Amino acid sequence: MLKSDLLQLIANGENSGIEFKRDDLRPEQLAKEIVAIANLKGGSILLGVEDDGSISGIQRADLEQWVMDTVFGRYVHPMILPFFEVVALDDGKRVAVLTLTEGPAKPYAVRHNDREEIFVRVGSTSRRATREQLARLFESGGMLHAELLPVSGTALVDLDRARLEDYLVRIVGDPAAPTDNDAWHQRLIGLGFMVVRNDGPPVCSIAGLVLFGHSPRRKTRYAGVRWMSFDGTDMTYQAQDDSVIDGPLVALWTGDHSQPPVAPGLVERLTDRMKPFIRVRSEQLQDHLRRDVGTRFAPEAVREALLNALVHRDWTRPMEVEVVNYADRLEITSPGALQNAMTVEKMLAGQRSARNPVIMEVMRDYGYVEQRGMGVRRKIVPLTRDFAGRDAVFEATDDFLRVSLPARRSSDERTLNADQPGP
Repeated sequence: MLKSDLLQLIANGENSGIEFKRDDLRPEQLAKEIVAIANLKGGSILLGVEDDGSISGIQRADLEQWVMDTVFGRYVHPMILPFFEVVALDDGKRVAVLTLTEGPAKPYAVRHNDREEIFVRVGSTSRRATREQLARLFESGGMLHAELLPVSGTALVDLDRARLEDYLVRIVGDPAAPTDNDAWHQRLIGLGFMVVRNDGPPVCSIAGLVLFGHSPRRKTRYAGVRWMSFDGTDMTYQAQDDSVIDGPLVALWTGDHSQPPVAPGLVERLTDRMKPFIRVRSEQLQDHLRRDVGTRFAPEAVREALLNALVHRDWTRPMEVEVVNYADRLEITSPGALQNAMTVEKMLAGQRSARNPVIMEVMRDYGYVEQRGMGVRRKIVPLTRDFAGRDAVFEATDDFLRVSLPARRSSDERTLNADQPGP
């Protein structure tokens, strides 16, 4: 790090990714700051800088060895590999810069006095993680799959038996469906669709309910999709349409899966609701005195973005998947931060990290999602660019991932082909 870069960091003050510390603190105190930053997005700890930004400089003669061997070696768990450097200033003082990338093995903890404590970064301070924050850290690190959590008050009757039979016999290849409740419980527990409990019969897991439940929102409040449409470029007081779409993720087939389903799933219900608001008609009459009908958005890109939002959503977040249509774009928001140190750049490059593997595998079995799991790179990005002449926009925060698909410009809408399918 250049001296000018260091001075600029200090001038900007502490924030969620920058912490100032003297180097005479206790090892567990430094470990607390390390794990808090690693549990967030990474950052830097400047040793030899006071809280007010004044530079006191390095005092320890063996600082690097103390940091690496004592603090990281004994107090930080699991292992993190930081970058340690010392920057010399003109007045002879030196500042150590400890740089941490976002940890892929969250949650990180401080081991001290025979116990572990987990800290998170809140603004410019490090605090013990709350119960909700712990759940999100375990989930983001792949140690907890929230989709497998039990849903209280549910039972086998809450699942659509016809859809389950279709999945087991036609997709999985079971010779026949279970014949009684005990057999159903055993089979569905094995698949992760139900969960054993000690004080009664099994209950549905989140995965089982959202995949095959009659009405998942009745028992899981944030299932389904919130759909809204506005005729302008922002949320006005009066919406063209505002509704919550509920239903199982998978559709129901009774025959060849290459044919249309006999009962729609959540994606089909949502796209049917969307069609009147995202379709356009040509202003000119074509052959046989009919008007060409098309859509303002790349159909396959819309479908892929919807599926990604539903399949990869974070079930520890009390939010619904939200789809909002505007005059110039379609915004699809999925609850939860990207997990396992994933970034938008990595996602666009084709890296994959399934948050809900049970839901993902079932949706892949039905052909809703592709085998390679690279829909963002292979579909959303190129199809949107080709169709609209502009790129899709991805916004990742600690609370959500939002995809914004630009609409095809009005000058192009007149050329839409009547055979252009809906999403």
